Amino acid sequence: MTLRIISLNAWGGRLHEALIGYVRQADPDVLCLQEVLRAPGMGGGWSIYRDAGLELPQRANLFTEISTALPVHDGFFCPTSRGELFDGATAIVAEFGLATFVRKTHSLIAEGLDFVHSRFSADGWGEHPRPRNAHCIRLFSHEHASTVTIAHMHGLRDPAGKGDTAAREEQAEALVRLIERVWPGDENLVVCGDFNVLPDSATFAILARLGLSDLVTGNGLVDTRTSYYLKQGRFADYMLVTPGVKVAKFEAVAAPEVSDHRALLLDIG
Repeated sequence: MTLRIISLNAWGGRLHEALIGYVRQADPDVLCLQEVLRAPGMGGGWSIYRDAGLELPQRANLFTEISTALPVHDGFFCPTSRGELFDGATAIVAEFGLATFVRKTHSLIAEGLDFVHSRFSADGWGEHPRPRNAHCIRLFSHEHASTVTIAHMHGLRDPAGKGDTAAREEQAEALVRLIERVWPGDENLVVCGDFNVLPDSATFAILARLGLSDLVTGNGLVDTRTSYYLKQGRFADYMLVTPGVKVAKFEAVAAPEVSDHRALLLDIG
């Protein structure tokens, strides 16, 4: 038996039908999603995100829709900000952040949640670079009679690009501090997400202090984006493991395309 972990930037659910179909079919034990929205009290359906002349379609209740698609999982929503989406001229109050889904047959035995950049924005999406957080969980797998710690992060987006900055280095340090609150240090650790950095980033040297190495670059992959991403620079998403993790399978999923990011799929033996 393997433990399947999937990390994916959900892109606000813009490829909604394909995304829902994929998470059902892939059947992960742990699903780590970035760019997820939740609008309590609202049904499903489309809304529009507006910012400085930009308009993007979003699923305002994507968290609830993924929860419905994964009925044998517990869902955890971790917001970074609360702002307005629009259905025509009608404003919809929604939250934006991370979501983590865990199969109910696993026991959640420890958890940590904190901001790695800025702080919660309760009255709008926030100034750029916007708030970012990370979620860290420790699971006991009854099938394997063992524990594993899993953390994921949505790294800050800087309009100047993905190069190293002081804010990104502090973000990595904050992620390490969060992990160290949950991870005992003597068991398997997996860290993943849309880091929004380049493969030579100082972020990886900071994470290497925990013994982590990246499976994306370590397997020679040069693309974690799909055909929906039209810019240069095809790296964004990473999955790192400590040496004891038995990698049965690792893939940056090329098809189906469910976002402008590829899903990263890890099976631990």
